[in-house]
Amino acid sequence: MTDQNFKDYFSTQSADYARFRPRYPEALFAWLADISPGKALAWDCATGNGQAAVGLAAHFARVVATDASAAQIAGAEGHERIEYRVAPAEASGLPDASTDLVTVAQALHWFDLEHFYGEVRRVLKPGGVVAAWCYNLLSISPEVDAQLNDFYFNVVGPYWPPERKYLERAYADLPFPFARIDAPAFAMEAEWTLAQLLGYLGTWSATVRYQAERGADPRITLAAELARLWPAAEGTRRVRWPLAVLVGRV
Repeated sequence: MTDQNFKDYFSTQSADYARFRPRYPEALFAWLADISPGKALAWDCATGNGQAAVGLAAHFARVVATDASAAQIAGAEGHERIEYRVAPAEASGLPDASTDLVTVAQALHWFDLEHFYGEVRRVLKPGGVVAAWCYNLLSISPEVDAQLNDFYFNVVGPYWPPERKYLERAYADLPFPFARIDAPAFAMEAEWTLAQLLGYLGTWSATVRYQAERGADPRITLAAELARLWPAAEGTRRVRWPLAVLVGRV
């Protein structure tokens, strides 16, 4: 995606995005570091709030984290080994053959893939690794999940951008022209209150677009239904998001 074609669905809720988004599992970053040819430099593309970049910084001497959204970069989590840059996916500014690992968390479906993959091949060292992962709907319990599915598909469903279909299909139909590496099963997990769950739903781009176009918060009815299933006295519940992970080597 070039600068003029960049679809910025997330800057307006960037503060909440950083506050409510779940954390990727540390085991994912440790595994990626283990299969990389070195641990000198990782590039986290479309870094958003910097969550993946921080995970990488535990294993790499230096991380360059880029995002086309200046608002996301401004709110990203600081770290002494991370250099944040406002840059599109196709123009990292990194030198040729300089990078051990390229990662893309929850963003590959937005890219001009042909040009991004060209940039990946340019910056990776021989034997370098590229990894992209995504997640779609979370799981809590059958009763809560049914309410969330209805909200996702029927309430805010018309407000999802068309690229969302790639997440729903776990990246199964996205081109990924690299020598594939089978990844272990990874999932994000969190212990959340109902208020945290509702805050997370407010970061969905479809929720934001619904509210902007209709002038009403689509979570109000859902909150009442979930409060019946999840009384405040019950406190937190385990929330789980399975990850779909594409990994390859150049």
